[in-house]
Amino acid sequence: MAKTVPLKRAIPDPPPPSITGLTASLRKPHESAECQLVALDPTVFHHPIRRDILHLCINHYRDSLRQGSANTRTRGEVRGSGRKIRPQKGSGRARLGDAQSPMLRGGGVAFGPKPRDFSTKLPRKVIQMGMRVALSSKVLEQNLGVMKTMDWPNGKTKYLSHKISSLGLKNTLFITGEDEVPTMLQRAIQNIPLVGVTTSREVNIHELLKWPRVMLDAKAVDFFEQSLGKPYACVDDTPVQEAISRL
Repeated sequence: MAKTVPLKRAIPDPPPPSITGLTASLRKPHESAECQLVALDPTVFHHPIRRDILHLCINHYRDSLRQGSANTRTRGEVRGSGRKIRPQKGSGRARLGDAQSPMLRGGGVAFGPKPRDFSTKLPRKVIQMGMRVALSSKVLEQNLGVMKTMDWPNGKTKYLSHKISSLGLKNTLFITGEDEVPTMLQRAIQNIPLVGVTTSREVNIHELLKWPRVMLDAKAVDFFEQSLGKPYACVDDTPVQEAISRL
């Protein structure tokens, strides 16, 4: 009797440990500046770095920025009479048609640009993967931070500028999870150079890669984890065990 070999089912590797990031408070400057740690979803902030995906996403974004409004007139669109300039034969000079010929000064343009749409299409899942790769690259470079909140009680620029300088957050993009940027924060930060602020729904991959440092608030982290996170599927080995027991 032939010896039976039990079936083997590939079980996926366990999820990687949670990634930690920097936490600071922007609203309460009188508190101690001790750094805390926050747990991040590894499916969002610990994705393998895919340069090819980033290349596709950046090209897709930059293509959408092109106006495509360049326009030239063909010989049929240039104003003027269609009368033949001179007779075909007898003058000893080159033969010519009307004055709108592309060979003549003031004539039409041959094969010139016309208005067109330069935007390209990219699958939604590829764009989502690009966001995960961009966020993961910031974590890998240790240039991603998390704040509890980005509420700021004063609209004066000098107070916020002093706070950002004391925290060493120049060249930083602040991303909030609110529907809109808080009014006082927007008013205070708009005149500070080398600093930007946006919402988690409006940020794109190009901005994440362009800014040297990115700071999120707690709501922005929740938004990215809910919109980009991948749940781990539980493997049910009951049918396999029953099949093995019957062998």
